[in-house]
Amino acid sequence: MNDLKLSNLADEQIVSKIIHDGKNELYEVLYRRYFPKVKDKCYSFFKEKKKSEEFASDILSKAFEKLESYKGKSSFSSWLYSITYNTVIDYLRKKKQLHYPNWNMENQLPEIIDESDAEISEISYENLLQVFEKIHPEEKALLMMKYQDSLSIKEIAVSLSTSEDAIKMRLKRARARVVYLYFKIFGSD
Repeated sequence: MNDLKLSNLADEQIVSKIIHDGKNELYEVLYRRYFPKVKDKCYSFFKEKKKSEEFASDILSKAFEKLESYKGKSSFSSWLYSITYNTVIDYLRKKKQLHYPNWNMENQLPEIIDESDAEISEISYENLLQVFEKIHPEEKALLMMKYQDSLSIKEIAVSLSTSEDAIKMRLKRARARVVYLYFKIFGSD
């Protein structure tokens, strides 16, 4: 199969050919397709180009090793991004000893904010990025999985090995924290 035909195959078709037909060389197509995206996701946490590139390469290698565990219950990209977020969060937990329940207790919101009631139509993207740097990496990953990668609650729950109800509550808390911090830092103007 020539490169043009390979580049037109869907991810799931390529994965099937690798798993069922033993065409391991096709993983290079997925690698080229996803390296920049995985690297950018890593960069959003590390803010270091070299470290992000190393992690992206390691994550894609890990994904290749685990490829047979991909069951097609979600898109390949969702599966890969779950590996990405889990790898990054595990690393940050070990490095900074960030245990989310403890961090959350130490960084309690003064009141529960209903983010749907907040006047957020004027939020600037640049300011929002600054706020994202102040929340816990797990909250940031959840928000990115939900709103950037468009994963369903169920897909997030499966990828993080937790219940859908827990994901809903964590997402609500993360959104509330972002709104609270945004208005604390930048005011309501």
